[in-house]
Amino acid sequence: MSPLNDRADRAGHAAIAGSDTCGAAEAIHDLDRLVLLGIAADLHRRTRLRDGAAHEPGVVADDLGAARRHRWIAGHWLAALRAAGLASRDAAGRYHGLHGPRRAELAAARTRMEAARLALGYPAELAELMLRSLRLLPALLRDEIGVQALLYPDGEPATAEAVYRDNLINRYLNAAAAEVLRDQAERATRPLRILELGAGIGATTADLLPVLAARPVEFYLFTDLSPFFLDTARRRFDSGFLRYALLDIARDLPHQPKELDLVVAATMAHNAPHVGRLLDQVAALLAPGGRVLLIETVREHPQSLTSMPFALSTEDGPPRRLDGRAGTTRTYLSREEWRGSLEAGGLRVEVDLPRAGDPLAALSQRLFVATR
Repeated sequence: MSPLNDRADRAGHAAIAGSDTCGAAEAIHDLDRLVLLGIAADLHRRTRLRDGAAHEPGVVADDLGAARRHRWIAGHWLAALRAAGLASRDAAGRYHGLHGPRRAELAAARTRMEAARLALGYPAELAELMLRSLRLLPALLRDEIGVQALLYPDGEPATAEAVYRDNLINRYLNAAAAEVLRDQAERATRPLRILELGAGIGATTADLLPVLAARPVEFYLFTDLSPFFLDTARRRFDSGFLRYALLDIARDLPHQPKELDLVVAATMAHNAPHVGRLLDQVAALLAPGGRVLLIETVREHPQSLTSMPFALSTEDGPPRRLDGRAGTTRTYLSREEWRGSLEAGGLRVEVDLPRAGDPLAALSQRLFVATR
């Protein structure tokens, strides 16, 4: 990889200096196991799977009282439980043999979760989110509450900050991303033009903006699909070059061909119906030498099963995918698929972190930086 990859990696690890990452893989396993056992317990309690017979996912969705747009989630969960050895599936696609966790097993998993949280540098709010989502599974499935109520209990952003910023992997990735921006600013021959897609609560923005202090910046366009996040960012950030705009990446991107020095997309590009098409559009916006900076998940961990699927549901059910995920319920691309999509768009990958063998790789979140 490039010298920039090395500098970004060093900056990322400097941001988490003193943290012991060696137990990351075991900690992730414990968090995943807690959620899987919680889902298994809920299905065993509330559906006919407890009778030992084989049943189709649609029947399980009926038992759960799932809203029309969330019915697909029952099958998504059952597939995850089967992959974890907690359920079986017959040749007809029906599920049976669901494991019914005992109270002692759930209590032990809860204890391990607390140790895992501490090992991964997760704040208490993130652990509470996991437990709260398990408690609220019936209401979530019936569409009586939404994911935003989980991420913003009482309207406060602390839980969302815990998910997207205040944890070990995001501190590493955001610091590495800031080093990339620093390099871009030092190479620039004119004031920078930056676009951030789906900026959300500004979890990555908050680490990028300090790099731009006292540097020439023409604009930093902060975009999101929701006015809520734009209003929040206006109150949070105070930079004269910041601009704000509503933007839906499933539709057209801004028409600024070959003008941008950097396009940032942190934990949002997977929402595009066709990732390759999105990256082609992004490449067309970049000036020669311009970069796209992606922070992306490359594997769906079970710990997200009680939140992410509900955020992705459409009125017709699962999200509509037109790329390699078409016909599946996959949320994310693999590392190899992300790299292939960037390169197919005429972008050369310069940064791909964490490195192979780094314990942080077990968290399955990565920084990709590619240059036009």
